[in-house]
Parts: sequence; C-alpha cells; structure tokens
Amino acid sequence: PFATVKDGLKSAGSHEWAQVNGDVATVGVSDHAQGELGDVVYVELPEVGKELTKGDAFGVVESVKAASDVYAPVSGEVVETNQSLTDKPAAINSDPYGAWIMKIKMSNPSELDSLMDPKTYEEKCAH
Repeated sequence: PFATVKDGLKSAGSHEWAQVNGDVATVGVSDHAQGELGDVVYVELPEVGKELTKGDAFGVVESVKAASDVYAPVSGEVVETNQSLTDKPAAINSDPYGAWIMKIKMSNPSELDSLMDPKTYEEKCAH
C-alpha cells in the first residue's frame, strides 16, 4: 500500500512531518513511518520547555515489533505535547497527520528549507 503524504507539510528524511503556523511547528510521524512500525502501543513524549536541536531524538514511538526514536525536524523549544497519545497511542496508526506528538517554537525557521516538500518525500518513500 502506498503511504499518503499530506499537502502543506514538510518532512524530514527520518519520517517526521512538520506543519508550520507562524514560528511554531507541529510535529508528528508520517503515514509511511507508522506503516513500517505496525501497531503503536506506546509514545514517549518530550518534556515541555526542553530545548531541541534539529536532529535530536525527542521521544520514542513503540510498536509491537519495534521501538523507534523520533527526531526533531527543526530546532527550538517544546511548547506543547499531545497528552492524548498517552492513553491512545494507536491514534498514530489511524490518523498519523492528526496525531501530532509535539509543538516546537522554532529558534531557526530557515531550517525548514532543508526539509522535503510532499512530492519529494513521496518519491523518497517509493524507493
């Protein structure tokens, strides 16, 4: 099955997506990533207030087959986490673009330029 990619999102090579609103990026994992992981049973959320550098591991998504680190697609400060994933981690499978993991106030928005647009990310996932 071909993974879906949502328009308007920027994606990192490590399969995290970022949706930008002003200087805040909402971050989650892609449909492709959840498909590779299988049924998600646990999500480790980052701490609010934590400073992240682009590429830092900020949490873990655990499935019945594997545990996978998730990486910050941009640098900044964690301003909010999606607490509902604590009780319903499988939302990452059913709605990967709705089940965001964190919101980060970007310290360097120009880092977005190094992320892939939907078409480029789709081509990467197809190989």
